[in-house]
Amino acid sequence: MAKVLIIEDDKFLTKIYKAKLEKEGLEADFANNGEEGLEKLEKTKPKAVLLDLVMPLMDGFEVLEHVQKDPKLRKIPILVLSNLGQEDDRERAKKLGAKDFIVKSDTSIKAVVDLIKKYI
Repeated sequence: MAKVLIIEDDKFLTKIYKAKLEKEGLEADFANNGEEGLEKLEKTKPKAVLLDLVMPLMDGFEVLEHVQKDPKLRKIPILVLSNLGQEDDRERAKKLGAKDFIVKSDTSIKAVVDLIKKYI
């Protein structure tokens, strides 16, 4: 079973995504901030990551920067899931290795799960 790591500080949203992913036959784990997310990413090597940008302790851009420095982690597809939709945020995330950029308020949960499946 493919594991997806959700790095998101909104606990309600995390529960929704976790339930939907598991319903689709994927294993889901989550972290509530960037530091915890990076630790889990290094330990569990998931098949894909959903990454929020605005979080406590370490933001999503910092997580992407750390991942880019590690050849093993760099291969894991990271999909940014954020309400930051400015073009410069999108470009920065993609330059740091994000495979895709999803604006939370513009995208259904099903569409996000379908996109994750595309990268696994």
